[in-house]
Amino acid sequence: MLNFVLAVVIVALVFEYINGFHDTANSIATVVATKVLSPLQAVGLAAATNLIGALWGTAVAKTIASGLIDAHVVDVTSQLILCALAGATVWNLITWALGLPSSSSHALIGGLCGAALASAHGSWASIIWSQPAHPWFKGAGVFWKVIVPMVTSPVLGFIGAFVLLGVLYAIIVGISRLGGSLSRLARPRWVNAFFSKAQLGSAAYMGFAHGSNDAQKTMGIIALALVSASKAGQLDALPHWLHFLQPSDASLAHGDIDLWIKLSCAIVMASGTAAGGWRIIKTLGHKMVKLHPIDGFVAETSAATVITLASSLGIPVSTTHNISGAIMGAGCAKNPNAVKWGVVERIIWAWILTIPAAGGIAWILVEGLRMGGWYS
Repeated sequence: MLNFVLAVVIVALVFEYINGFHDTANSIATVVATKVLSPLQAVGLAAATNLIGALWGTAVAKTIASGLIDAHVVDVTSQLILCALAGATVWNLITWALGLPSSSSHALIGGLCGAALASAHGSWASIIWSQPAHPWFKGAGVFWKVIVPMVTSPVLGFIGAFVLLGVLYAIIVGISRLGGSLSRLARPRWVNAFFSKAQLGSAAYMGFAHGSNDAQKTMGIIALALVSASKAGQLDALPHWLHFLQPSDASLAHGDIDLWIKLSCAIVMASGTAAGGWRIIKTLGHKMVKLHPIDGFVAETSAATVITLASSLGIPVSTTHNISGAIMGAGCAKNPNAVKWGVVERIIWAWILTIPAAGGIAWILVEGLRMGGWYS
């Protein structure tokens, strides 16, 4: 059984690496599309800021580790978590190969739900669906922590970008009407020059936000696997050189995650980020709508703000959904006809399919292990 525990840690870090190059494309698409940074420069910036963001808090990790699967109904075994990770990883690779900006977050959640269902022989009670609370964002379960944010976060990104770009346009028009030397600041050349510099800050903010939310999900998975294995006595006979796998005495319920888990996930995500992901950059940054530096600044700022707020509340949201919604909002503020809605439709279908597809793959993997005699 220890082999399964080690396999979970390894596959979780592989997933984190893939998450890095898969979702990094989402976080840097705008700064590359506006030609403020080259792909190599943008990836370097994102890798550094991902690393910082990944070490910033553990609220999202706590949600992933204890807020979605009912441990009273289904045993959270290393095999279950391994199948969940594998399902999410396979779906991520499929969408990456197709150039579709799907959500690694929702792939992981779908994998967990699918593996839990299969492990519980189809019992839907194995999933925590809804535990409402006041205020709403403190509720637990798939509905409050996944479905509601999946709808509201890209909408907030869209509205934020739409409003912010409208305000900036109003300011630029106001400056142009002042006359004199100040009016030249409203010329396209000056506007592009200013927001090219401003977008360096918004791109860094976006990278930080991505790390603060996405890296924590894998931290939560590893912590969940180790705590479950420890309770089952699977770590009692660890060799000396593997003692670091034994979780600390502090309860995971209090958000305590060992430093080696945080550092491993942060470094691996940053490494994956450094590998880049040009296929998805082309879809988000070039195919959806033509972007200028002011549009990129607005989209990144809006999306990063929504993600950072969600991270502070322990809500696992999708970088993909938020930046896509923000780019749509910026495009609509310019001209609704400038948005290529056919590309948007493909992206939305990828969003809809991610949870059931990753869950289905995880289900098949659990049944495969069961048939092979490795799963009871």
